[in-house]
Amino acid sequence: MPAPSPFASALPLVEEHADIEHQLADPAVHGDPTALRRLNKRYAALAPTVAAYRAWRSATDDLEAARELAADDPSFAEELPALEQTASEAAESLRRQLVPRDPDDDRDVILEVKAGEGGEESALFAGDLMRMYLRYAERRGWRTELLDATVSDLGGYKDARVAIQATGTPGPGEAPWARLKYEGGVHRVQRVPVTESQGRIHTSAAGVLVMPDIGDDESMAEVVLDPADLKIDVFRSSGPGGQSVNTTDSAVRITHLPTGLVVSCQNEKSQLQNKESALRVLRARLHQIAVEEAEAAASEQRRSQVRTVDRSERIRTYNFPENRIADHRTGFKAYNLDQVLDGDLDPVVQSAVDADEAARLAATSV
Repeated sequence: MPAPSPFASALPLVEEHADIEHQLADPAVHGDPTALRRLNKRYAALAPTVAAYRAWRSATDDLEAARELAADDPSFAEELPALEQTASEAAESLRRQLVPRDPDDDRDVILEVKAGEGGEESALFAGDLMRMYLRYAERRGWRTELLDATVSDLGGYKDARVAIQATGTPGPGEAPWARLKYEGGVHRVQRVPVTESQGRIHTSAAGVLVMPDIGDDESMAEVVLDPADLKIDVFRSSGPGGQSVNTTDSAVRITHLPTGLVVSCQNEKSQLQNKESALRVLRARLHQIAVEEAEAAASEQRRSQVRTVDRSERIRTYNFPENRIADHRTGFKAYNLDQVLDGDLDPVVQSAVDADEAARLAATSV
């Protein structure tokens, strides 16, 4: 009996890829946009693994054939080192593809920024962070939708919430959650505040929370909301928002009674729109809680996200006098803070992606 393939776990994925390809050839599927979108996402997610598996099989077949020929004709032995190297590289590439992925990696996100210690300076920095994420989304061709915001006296954000959505079908590792999930935590800033009259450098902090946006995904049992579990209050909006501000009860606050979670939205003029936005955020928060409870051992990057905005619990420092940005989890450091704040965030994000992949590879044996 031949030895089992060291990558037998890839076979079900290859078969699933072929089955989806067959389904996508069915004209009936194209009449169901929701099903079509789901199949296209899964097909795109499986494609790199299937390609890596085929490359590995081809390389190992070539190596075995060369070894058999070399046994009869020593001249073929000269080809073996190069073929062994190719097979080894193909095996490593496939091993990386088979490391378990975050099931939410293909999702969009809801990102929240909240001012912490530092008063107005912290709110201004929270505004800088939100603009950084909006510009980053623009660079990657993503859509953004400001769901709710409370503006400070000097134009910063006491708190703000934005939905970030991919356009089309992003490739594996390219969707908003796959890139932005590492941003959750406390971000520290060192600079001379606009309120500082003597030029002294101050330190303040803002918190970022990132959640996968599950929308109305009915497959998520943990986010099916029972109306009996919701307490919905309406109140008068405050701050920027249009002519209806302070004149109508358009703002909405939803309390999820079983968990005590409270979400409020007042950015839209319509009470119905604010309610839908609040429900969207509530679903995302409930999903995140369920994932953290079910996969606590594999969710360190989510557990590290900010719960209390404290300067001592930081993931990244933004040093304006030195134009320096430093990520304390990955050791990444660069002196282009101005460019990062303008949306050039990919190198910083990639350092977290690489560190996460290295940790998962170290913990996985194929």
